[in-house]
Amino acid sequence: MESGQTVLQHYLQKGHSLEQSGCCCGGNCNEESVEAAKETLSSGANVKVLGGGCDKCNALEKNVKEALSELGMTDEIDHVTDFGQIAAMGVMSTPALVIDNKVVSMWKVLSKDDVIKALKKVRG
Repeated sequence: MESGQTVLQHYLQKGHSLEQSGCCCGGNCNEESVEAAKETLSSGANVKVLGGGCDKCNALEKNVKEALSELGMTDEIDHVTDFGQIAAMGVMSTPALVIDNKVVSMWKVLSKDDVIKALKKVRG
């Protein structure tokens, strides 16, 4: 992303439309919102579910909890619901899953087994 460019501008430059982006800020992302998103990504839990709390987002969170439990991992899960922060992270569709500051999934509910695969891939 170029300096001074909003996330939405970057997304549109890549050939996507505003309707496809699902952007909640109407293209008004700015350096401040991007910095807040970076802080959200780098702070708190190492596993984050991004989404507004819809049934799909909650189903993903449930599958993540089950996957962590099955692997014997004790990570806490942050559920980020602020769509400004979500969009500033570059995520334009939810639910999304972030593991150790890496966006590993967007726009789908991963099964427990898929979450396990993602955790193993990111963490080795």
